[in-house]
Amino acid sequence: MHVRCLFFAAYREVFGVDQIELELPDGSTLEALIEDMRARAGASVLPRQLLVAVNREYAAVETVLRDGDEVAFIPPVAGG
Repeated sequence: MHVRCLFFAAYREVFGVDQIELELPDGSTLEALIEDMRARAGASVLPRQLLVAVNREYAAVETVLRDGDEVAFIPPVAGG
């Protein structure tokens, strides 16, 4: 199955792109995708707890991904 990953702000800088398309095994979870992303160069700076949305809705790591899903990695935001 194919999923599209979107990266914003600091995460865009970490990965050097604003989006990528990945092929994953059917039945993959969001947790498996996150672990795949953590294995990439420079991704060691990602926080332990990531805020991630699947198809524009916040999602738990147990979420099973489906072909065509859009996964957004949302960086922490500081207010003032």
